[in-house]
Amino acid sequence: MQIEMHGINKSFGGNAVLKDAGFVLADGEIHALMGENGAGKSTLMKILTGVYTRDAGIVKVDGNEVVYKNPQEAEAAGIVFIHQELNVVFDMTVEENMFLGKEIHNAFGFCDQKAMRAKTKEILDGLGVDINPQTVMSDLSVGQQQMIEIAKALMVDARVIIMDEPTAALSQKETAVLFEVARNLREKGVSIVYISHRMEEIFELCDRITVLRDGQYIGTKMIKDTDMNDIVKMMIGREIGERFPERDVTIGDTVIEVKNLSCGKTFRDVSFKVRAGEVLGVSGLMGAGRTEIMTAIFGNMPNVTGEVFIEGKKADIRSPWDAMNYGIGMITEDRKIEGLMLDKSIRENITIANLKRLSKNGVMNKKAEADLVAEGIRELHIKCTGSEHEASNLSGGNQQKVVFAKWIFTEPKVLILDEPTRGVDIGAKKEIYSIINELAAKGVAIIMVSSELPEILGMSDNIMVVHEGKVSGFIGKADANQMNVMTLATGGTL
Repeated sequence: MQIEMHGINKSFGGNAVLKDAGFVLADGEIHALMGENGAGKSTLMKILTGVYTRDAGIVKVDGNEVVYKNPQEAEAAGIVFIHQELNVVFDMTVEENMFLGKEIHNAFGFCDQKAMRAKTKEILDGLGVDINPQTVMSDLSVGQQQMIEIAKALMVDARVIIMDEPTAALSQKETAVLFEVARNLREKGVSIVYISHRMEEIFELCDRITVLRDGQYIGTKMIKDTDMNDIVKMMIGREIGERFPERDVTIGDTVIEVKNLSCGKTFRDVSFKVRAGEVLGVSGLMGAGRTEIMTAIFGNMPNVTGEVFIEGKKADIRSPWDAMNYGIGMITEDRKIEGLMLDKSIRENITIANLKRLSKNGVMNKKAEADLVAEGIRELHIKCTGSEHEASNLSGGNQQKVVFAKWIFTEPKVLILDEPTRGVDIGAKKEIYSIINELAAKGVAIIMVSSELPEILGMSDNIMVVHEGKVSGFIGKADANQMNVMTLATGGTL
């Protein structure tokens, strides 16, 4: 299927999101659609699939101009959008999700369970995915759920599949399976639009790259004719320099020490230290227990044993409030669910963690609040209309900066970062890395959990690797490389 989009304009409430944007998709290719957060990538694809109506422009499918009124019309034409937030019903089985609204009925009008089960197995086998059709969706990993979404697309004979950040929550193994499936689909003539901020993935998987910037079409390149620096310049309009900024920090004394932290079968005997100005990278495969360990340190997990010491003194942490009182802050893995109040303003989000600082005897100091929020917006370069800008209307990178501002102003001694750049474009990532370095320079002890190996290798002074709930080893900066990290992450030894 060939798709052409030219001169696409779209505004929301006077805000022009797309301005003369375009995109051309060829038969049987994997085509990356890239741009900073807020560049208009998802909006362009939502116009293609009938979620939004374009204000101007032309959309052609196989040479014929089309206007899909809704996603169902686009799906009937063979174009399926797999969104970042998966559209699955978690308490239903795989086959029930596959046939929801598309049930096969027998001669008596009842659902033909046998036929649906057989069809589900046929499609999953065709993808090379070993999943029992009767498994409840909530029992599957995120990667397996992603495969079910692809299977649903193939069930309606999709000729174009749009994938929005498909590997954001996948392990390396699940990502490898997804890539193999994508390549097999390409061989069968299915075209894939691949939206991602992960440069390494784009250059490994895709055939071409189209870049949008500020809602406008910038250009299209063949993968073999370009490189990462070229694409970054197209995305942000300038050279970005070194991907991971240099950090000139004198590492001081131990700020936090964790001894024999355990929680049932989730993790066991976890011990480590982080010093002032040090960035401890925490790596491991999905499900290894990294997030759970950090959640326990922050006092948000029951039935935890072990000890935590802050600046040499034992800390009695039974709740996040206790953790904050000991000078621990935590930026959680999912900013939209746990990190932000999406329906509240930037001001309210920054203020919520700083009430003690901004109030006296229960009365808020409005001037101090306004000054603090203005400083956060200015220092972290948050792109917004002002302090009352609603968090849900910010790009992903700017949402993450709001979360950083919230915690930075608590002046933590220890800051735990769980996937700090997930879903964030490369320009915003560089800014977040600079913020991390600035905090380290002020003597904050940083614990950074990340699934992106280049990030772990580029930002860490020391790396702690977790395997199946246990610390499998530590790697100093001099020995930090992908092979050593993956060896420990998979249960090996160095």
